[in-house]
Amino acid sequence: MIGDLPYRSLNNYFKKKYSNRVQKITVSLPLTCPNIDGTKGSGGCIYCFNGSIPPGNSRQIPLSEQINNGIQRGKKKYGLNTKFIIYYQTNSNTYDKYENLKNYYDEALKFSDVIGIDIGTRSDCIDEKILDLINSYTEKLPEVWIEYGLQSANDETLKKINRGHSVEDFVNAVLKTKKTKIKTIAHIIIGFPWETKNDFLKTAKLCADLKIDGIKIHPLYIMKETKLAANYEKEKFKLLELDEYIKILSEIIGLLPENTIIMRFTAEGDKNFLLAPEYCKPEYKNIIKEKLIKYMKENNIKQGMQYK
Repeated sequence: MIGDLPYRSLNNYFKKKYSNRVQKITVSLPLTCPNIDGTKGSGGCIYCFNGSIPPGNSRQIPLSEQINNGIQRGKKKYGLNTKFIIYYQTNSNTYDKYENLKNYYDEALKFSDVIGIDIGTRSDCIDEKILDLINSYTEKLPEVWIEYGLQSANDETLKKINRGHSVEDFVNAVLKTKKTKIKTIAHIIIGFPWETKNDFLKTAKLCADLKIDGIKIHPLYIMKETKLAANYEKEKFKLLELDEYIKILSEIIGLLPENTIIMRFTAEGDKNFLLAPEYCKPEYKNIIKEKLIKYMKENNIKQGMQYK
């Protein structure tokens, strides 16, 4: 057991390392993506919904105001001693001029309660100069992360979802990042209808082989106004049932090294735009967590048990 859980949670990581609660503040920058602006493609990935901007966020609100508002909300909810990590989530947050990126990242340093930055991007939107820039923040902040979207270790899947990069691009980006002090996070999706369980496990094994520091796993879910939604309404392909997803998720966690942080294991789609599945609504988050823990304990599954 890792704490009182059969897996290593983000909360467990923070509790062990810090005496204060640590909370993420998700911010949205006025950036785009090479798979949207025509550099590599247009329209983005087939499941992309408004660049993954969270409900309530706005690119028009100045970054300093977004951070300050997040800090005030966090302190009100979790206490005055709460510390924060700024999560640059929407679209590709290394896809801009060096000077602009530095200004965005520097903004986090202006707040004494901020202990880290977490930068969401694509593996084809990183180079040595940007990595050096991000790595420089490890001298100022104890938590510096980069999140790379992989989604699948199957190149045919990446083509079908219009991802615009290859598995090799992801591997190369992770290996370059591993040469720095930056922690790496991978995003993977379970449940593409043309993939099998072996494909899902192959994706997990790649992340395990690369010794990813953290991983975000979620089932395939469908938002309105996306290309995936149009396909779903036309073909009505099968999505994973909740119990089916829990079983596969447990196997995946068993394959990952014990020190990999399980940062997410479900999705929370805006219920006003979510088509399916039902269990990806926000109110299911704790239900899924309880089901996962129960299933893993009943079947003697724990993180790392299948890792080689």
